[in-house]
Amino acid sequence: MLIDFLQGIILGLTAAVPLGPINLLIMNESLKSYKNGFSVGIGAMSADTSYLLLILFGLNTYFNHKIVINTLTLLGAFFLIFIAYTMYKNRNEEIKKIDTNSKGSLFKHYVKGYILTLLSPYTVVFWLSVATLSINKTNPAAIIFGMLFALMAWITVMPYFVFKTKHLISQRVYSKIAVISAFVFCCFALGMIIRLFFGFFN
Repeated sequence: MLIDFLQGIILGLTAAVPLGPINLLIMNESLKSYKNGFSVGIGAMSADTSYLLLILFGLNTYFNHKIVINTLTLLGAFFLIFIAYTMYKNRNEEIKKIDTNSKGSLFKHYVKGYILTLLSPYTVVFWLSVATLSINKTNPAAIIFGMLFALMAWITVMPYFVFKTKHLISQRVYSKIAVISAFVFCCFALGMIIRLFFGFFN
């Protein structure tokens, strides 16, 4: 059981640590407020949990379909472009003047993290792989709890570290980070659209 739990932690970190759209969004929001970054992370984890529940109820066959994957890919690409536009638009916004205490603001960041993760085809493929792996284990629940533990640890510690070191980043550097992040988001979106386009011919 302990081995399965540790394996779950490794799988969770494998999913959480790589620098992708959701981690970029968490980092950008954590430069403004720890609560913002953490809210994005909680939203992402909630989306992961949603797919996990679908798998536990045996509904994975409904989203393990090419049409569903392609639809998520297209919607996810457009949502990435929307977030990129928002980042670029707010690139010169002063960090110290951003209102981060309202519940509406935190919920907005939660929704961003949830939708971005929910519409990612990589999330679907990842959880389908986890489902396949768990079936062959004696303690699938230990693997799942290990993964959730790792995800929770990552979205708690990473934004805290970014927030605590934000004093090393000037407003000018922050603006450049926002522009670069927006560009990277557009690249992710373009890559998803290209793969979707070539997928129609396979």
